[in-house]
Amino acid sequence: NVMSAAMLAEIGAALDRAERGADMVVLRSARPGIFSAGFDLKVFAAGDARRSLEMVRAGAELALRLMACPLPTISVMEGHAFPMGTFLLLACDVRLGARGPHRMGLNEVAIGIAPPSFAIALARSRLHPAWLSRTVTFGEMFEPDDAQVAGFLDRVVAPEMIDTALGEITTALRAIHRPSHAIAKKRLRRPALDAMRAAIEEELTLSAYE
Repeated sequence: NVMSAAMLAEIGAALDRAERGADMVVLRSARPGIFSAGFDLKVFAAGDARRSLEMVRAGAELALRLMACPLPTISVMEGHAFPMGTFLLLACDVRLGARGPHRMGLNEVAIGIAPPSFAIALARSRLHPAWLSRTVTFGEMFEPDDAQVAGFLDRVVAPEMIDTALGEITTALRAIHRPSHAIAKKRLRRPALDAMRAAIEEELTLSAYE
């Protein structure tokens, strides 16, 4: 479940279809035990600056798009979520997690990478400050119950209760006034969206990657 440029494009295409006719978006992995392994590290290891930039920029744009999506969005974590997977979870309106021995977070520092500024801006908009510092500057990863306390997740349930909880959430979201939801989301997230856009334009450039 690595977030290659191709997979990110497929998720973007699915969002296109959703925005043309769905009433909400649910982001959920079909692979047991893992939500996403994050970006394709083989692309980074190959040393191709252009391909690395293409992949990271596609991920940043997708996270930005989810943050601004006019539809209600739900993410479902039922396994490990390494950074790009965590970015997509954070960008959704309601983050549902299954309790278990799996982790999520921004582990870039732990593997020798400085986290991108767009991701820090996204995390700052959702996480409690003390936990934000731990995950950004030390690369700590958190299991679901701690992730909920930190602000990564909104609700954590036993794995066998995920479908029940998801049904409750979708029922509640269908009852809201969607135009008001879209406007409220835009107003609430404008500072984070502006910060993410500025970071993408300033930092995710070919010259920076070269």
